[in-house]
Amino acid sequence: MRYRKLDENGDYSFGNSQSNFMANTPETVGQAVLTRLNLWIGEWFANISDGTGWDTSVLGKGTDSLFELTLRQRVLETPGVERVTDFQGSFDGDVRRLTVEITIDTIYGQTTVSGSTS
Repeated sequence: MRYRKLDENGDYSFGNSQSNFMANTPETVGQAVLTRLNLWIGEWFANISDGTGWDTSVLGKGTDSLFELTLRQRVLETPGVERVTDFQGSFDGDVRRLTVEITIDTIYGQTTVSGSTS
């Protein structure tokens, strides 16, 4: 598995160097997970049905009991992920803010991905 590295702003790194890529590491799979989680349904023109249901299943009204199931499913469908070993999530419906930390076993070892959105 090979992925282009992201810079500190979350943009792809470009240049003439192989150092712009990650390959066959737990962090490579972790970046694939983050990329998939950050894709909203309908955002990718080539497959508008792919994506995470942020507005309907994660941050929408009455989703405080659905967000973990939705995110776990999206993570488990990522190539290279074998299992979710730990999921810590905090959802504040008043400000629609979600913070998660997910530990996963990958085909290359264990890694943790985390983030928040509002």
